[in-house]
Amino acid sequence: MHSMIGNVLAQEMNSIGISLSNNEINSFETYAAELIKWNKKVNLTAITKDSEIAIKHFFDSLSLAPYIQPSDRLLDIGSGAGLPIIPLKIIRPEIPMVSVDAVAKKINFQRHIIRTLSLQQIEAIHARIESLHKTHCHSFSLITSRAFTRLDRFVSLAAPLLSDGGMLIAMKGELAEDEITASDEDLSASGFAVTSIRRYTLPLGMGGRVLTFIKKA
Repeated sequence: MHSMIGNVLAQEMNSIGISLSNNEINSFETYAAELIKWNKKVNLTAITKDSEIAIKHFFDSLSLAPYIQPSDRLLDIGSGAGLPIIPLKIIRPEIPMVSVDAVAKKINFQRHIIRTLSLQQIEAIHARIESLHKTHCHSFSLITSRAFTRLDRFVSLAAPLLSDGGMLIAMKGELAEDEITASDEDLSASGFAVTSIRRYTLPLGMGGRVLTFIKKA
């Protein structure tokens, strides 16, 4: 028997054509239980209701899954409690992934989840993103961030880490349009452009989201 989180997530993923295995559902349930437990002592997330964890954290993170190519190396900037990287890793275990966050307690939680779920080819780095510019220059074909910072700042931080032909994907709330417009000039000044925008609505009336795809112009 799965918990409410597992059932809601599996059902809603199914409705968009992604079926989760029993093992994957179990992993999400363990992740959620640990998130709730740790959150009582360490502030990781403001979202603590089961249905909201299932949709606003897990379903939302998995909205990136269709855009990951088999050859990708993924970096998640400012990944906090491991979102979207850990949900993506659960269903795409073969993709090498790195997360970076400047807050130690959040990276400690991610490392705990990585060990607990025996996830492979994933590294959680406690650092400011700028410090990766020396060690991981042009290392990643796909770089994402979820509600991390302004679009132009995300691009300037991520650009040195992006491999040739790579893609940046910023995960934003539904009010992202103004920000995208405001960032246009700064992006083109840095040699990047928004190539497409995908809007989607979270299930159970939990709001709209925008994926912003950015490439070197």
